[in-house]
Amino acid sequence: MPARKTVSEDDLVDLHGKVVLVTGGNSGIGYATIQMLARNGAKVYMAARDEGRAAAAIKQLQDENINDGSVHWLKLDLSDPRDARRAANEVLEKEQRLDILGTFIMQLAIAPKLIVHNGFLELMVVNHISHFVLTDTLLPLMKSTAQEPGADVRIVNVTSNAHTRVKPETFSTKEAFNKDYGNSTSQFLDTYGNSKLANILHVKALQKRLDAEGVPITCLAPHPGAIKTPGSDRFLASIPRAGWFLKLLGPLVFAPPRKGAMTVAFAAAGKEVLAQRAKYQGAYLVPIATIASPSSFALDERLQKELYESTEGFVKEMATIT
Repeated sequence: MPARKTVSEDDLVDLHGKVVLVTGGNSGIGYATIQMLARNGAKVYMAARDEGRAAAAIKQLQDENINDGSVHWLKLDLSDPRDARRAANEVLEKEQRLDILGTFIMQLAIAPKLIVHNGFLELMVVNHISHFVLTDTLLPLMKSTAQEPGADVRIVNVTSNAHTRVKPETFSTKEAFNKDYGNSTSQFLDTYGNSKLANILHVKALQKRLDAEGVPITCLAPHPGAIKTPGSDRFLASIPRAGWFLKLLGPLVFAPPRKGAMTVAFAAAGKEVLAQRAKYQGAYLVPIATIASPSSFALDERLQKELYESTEGFVKEMATIT
């Protein structure tokens, strides 16, 4: 089969009557993905921390046309797992269904690295732990939605090929979750890659659990590619001396958000995923919307199990969350 060159709204399922929650959607890849989903009729919750920025993004989406879809702000601060649970409970109070959960945030530029909530790196909290809490809290609603006739429920964790940079021995300890590879640009990307590996391990472990329960939910982990976003701009600008040079090269290296959204939107609502559900369950996707093999560490069933069970344990230990 020839490589896919594009994904448009025509390649997505009809989303009228469907409810979607997207984190990190007020700019970049998340914004472009919300636009595609809303244009196909979805009711989308844009989960974001800043109401002003979310409102501006929603207005821009409306000005650019989202057809008869709709976008609504949901307050969510992913640096605090307690807020992830609060936001999820707000959705449970408002909605009777949830068809797509997309965790699209890719926090990259943190300097210096911050320690929050029981001593965890903010990078791991934002990119994995809070999303785990959000997913776990919303899972009962998604399971009930999946039992409806014709349902097509999906959980999408946006990851990165940066996950291939790391070779962890375990995820059974807090130290493994919190591993700080160093302060150079390359070392920071390793720390980031560790959190992005967690996203794939989470998807793989969750898919196995859902399959064992006979729950027809499809979990996917797409890598959107090298995309120009506000986050990538900030990261390039933070690189000493070379940052300005790399920023100049950015337009040549980084694709626009719409291109990154193609693989992500395909994971969230692609017709082919629905038609070939078994093929895509637990899949890692690369641009453009192509199944690929992640690192051997992402495929390690022991690490998948350790990551999931350890995260459950850490969340329970955070007494302020329970």
